[in-house]
Amino acid sequence: ELQQKVEETELLKMELQMLETERVRLSLVEEKLMDVLQLLQQLRDLNISKRALGKILLSTLESCRDPQPGKAHLFEVLDTLYRELTACGLLQSQPLEKAQSCQSVSNPLVISC
Repeated sequence: ELQQKVEETELLKMELQMLETERVRLSLVEEKLMDVLQLLQQLRDLNISKRALGKILLSTLESCRDPQPGKAHLFEVLDTLYRELTACGLLQSQPLEKAQSCQSVSNPLVISC
């Protein structure tokens, strides 16, 4: 009976560790999503055309068509979209301090699942 309790405890520890790993992964995805949404808001405020925004989105989706092994596909798409948005000419023509604060939000972490 004691052995069974020990095994159950080990199993619960492993499940807890998996949940913590997933929580961290979701937290990083949430941060990247917030960064992307912030850039989209800035571009909307700068009156980016729907056509230009569509090209950025299509470029992102095209470059992420085949998921890279060892990377979470959702995070890869968000990270690529973030890089495409920061490369947008409208954001680069902003005053220097706004562009720097925008670029410093990037989180280059790679998540492996």
